This record gives sequence, C-alpha cells and structure tokens, in this order.
Amino acid sequence: MFFFSLCDSRTVVCSCSKHYDSVCLLPHCLKYIISTPLLLSSSDFSQICYLFYFSVRSLLSVISVFLLFSLQINCVTFPLPGESPEQQLLKPNEWSYCDYFWNDKKDPQGTTSVAGFEVLLQKQLKGKQMQKEMAEFIHERIKIEEEYAKNLSKLSLNPLAAQEEGTLGEAWTQLKKSLHDEAEVHLKFSSKLHTEVEKPLLTFRCDNFKKDLKKYDHHIADLRKQLASRYTSVEKARKALADRQKDLEVKTQQLEIKLSNKTEEDIKKARRKSTQAGDDLMRCVDLYNQTQCKWFEEMVTTSMELEKLEVERIEWIQQHLRQYTTLRHETDMFNQSMVEPVDQLLQNVDPAKDRELWVRENNTGDVRPVDMDI
Repeated sequence: MFFFSLCDSRTVVCSCSKHYDSVCLLPHCLKYIISTPLLLSSSDFSQICYLFYFSVRSLLSVISVFLLFSLQINCVTFPLPGESPEQQLLKPNEWSYCDYFWNDKKDPQGTTSVAGFEVLLQKQLKGKQMQKEMAEFIHERIKIEEEYAKNLSKLSLNPLAAQEEGTLGEAWTQLKKSLHDEAEVHLKFSSKLHTEVEKPLLTFRCDNFKKDLKKYDHHIADLRKQLASRYTSVEKARKALADRQKDLEVKTQQLEIKLSNKTEEDIKKARRKSTQAGDDLMRCVDLYNQTQCKWFEEMVTTSMELEKLEVERIEWIQQHLRQYTTLRHETDMFNQSMVEPVDQLLQNVDPAKDRELWVRENNTGDVRPVDMDI
C-alpha cells in the first residue's frame, strides 16, 4: 500500500516478534485468574500479576513500534523518511496527480494549511478562468477585425485619385476594389472566429462544472473529517491504555508491599480494564486504518478524474486555437489572392502607352508653328 500505516494493525503487531508472545499471554492470564481464583497461592498470584503487567508493557511497546516508523501530519499517517522501504510511484514517469498531492501545504500567508486535493481543485478553477479569459481575448480580436473590415470598406469608396487615367488608372481602381474584397474576407474571418473559436471556448463545460467540483470537494472533505475523528479516537484510546497501564503498575507495586483481598481484587479490575483498553486501542487503530485506506482510494480515483479533466481542457483549447491559426492562414491566402490582380496590373503599367492615350484624348493639334514670312 501507499502508506505504511494502511496495513492492518495486527499485522504490525505480529511483525514485532520479540513482543508478540508476551502480548498473546494477556487473554490467557486473565482467563486463568478469573476461572481459578481460589486455587492460586499468594506467590502464584503475584507471579501472574507480574506476567500480566509485563504483557501490558509489551502491548504498549508494540504500539510504540507502530508509531516509531510512522509520522502523523494533520491526522494522516506517513512513513518516516528512511525508516521504511522507498515507495514506488503509482504512475512512474507521468507526473500524475495521484502521486504528488498527498501532503497539505501552507497558504501564501503561511497561516493555514491547504489540502493537496484542494490544490487540485484550485487548478481546475484556474483552468476555467484561463479558458474564459482566452475567449475574451478572441472576442477583442473579433472586434478589431470587424472595425478593420469596416474601415477598409469605407476607404475603398474614397474618391481620391479617381480621375487617374490609363494603365495606372486601371491598377489604382483595382487596388481600391481589392480593399473592398479584403474587407469582406476579414468580416468572414471575424464571423468564423466567433463560431469556431470564441463560442466553443465560452461554452466548454459551462453546465454544472463547478457543481461537480463541489461534489468532489465535499466527498473528499467528508472522508478527511472522518479520518480526523478516527485519529482523535486513537489518541483517546492510546491515552486510556497508558492510564490503565499506569494504574495497573501502581497496584502491582502495592502488591509487593502488602497482599490483601482488596489489593487482589483491585488488580483484577485493573487488569480487566487494561485488557479492554488495549482491545479498544487496537479496534480504534483498525478503524482509523480502514478510514485512511478509503480516503486513499478515493483520493487516487478522484485525482485521476481531475487529471483527465485537465487533459481534456488543454486538448480542447489546443484544438480551437489551432483552428484560429487555420482561419488566419486562410485569411492570408484570400488577401494574397486579392493583391495578385493589383500586382499584375501594376506590372503592366506603361508610361508610354498612358502618354499615347492621354495625348489622343486631349491633344490640341499636331501642326507646329513656323517662321513668319515678309
């Protein structure tokens, strides 16, 4: 498992071989003393009490071993660095969400902790905001295109230089016409930007997206609260066991000084309470580990789902920004086609021909003056 503490607590107990045999004596000591109280001599009773006391101490040692190799941070149990086998990533070499957001982190002010899962949710919300801002950017681009097309169309109707004649006049007229055609191209470009880029960016995951994120948030937060509650129960049970063990130790020491029926009865009660406290602690640790295991599984599943959503978002935006560049290339190609006729006419401009045409239409006579005769 990902955490050392996610294994069953009794597995940890059994692994502590030097204490396990003593721990197993607890129920046998209790059963023997309760079932045959009148058959015990004072020395036998004292020896069994010491054995029971040693067994309780061994149980506490087992719990200490369990805690020695783990670290609790905000009610979550992690292995101590270097004290357990190195964990393998769930998805090696992929930088997956499920591998890197288990710890809590301090907020920028350093006052409160932010859960790792909350960081993932913030990434989703930030992605949604970036998507919205990209759509706003494209909208501004559309406005520029529309304004540019409007100005081009207006300029194409400007009468300046309308009286230019000849081949140069033809080229000038075509140039003005190309402005009108170019305006139409930019209007189409702006319209396609709206339908094929801006609108998809605006509408992508606009329905129930934040509600779904809240469901994820509440689900993981509830599991984390349950884990915190289980951890509190473990701490209380651990303290109760320590108190019962201390009480048993005191009564056992009193037995060394003076043996009485009352002391024997008190030790029996203390022993039963210590056994119960130990069972309670083991039960609380089991419940804690089960809850943490459930939280762990849900964290993996949900973080993978958020990772999938982020991949989909990036690919969606990539697809439509590539559509933007495609439309831009198309616009450039259309604009180029508008310029080509102008360029062809400019290449055909012939000053001599223009002079001939103009002279034919505007000459005032080709008879030159001569000298006056007397």
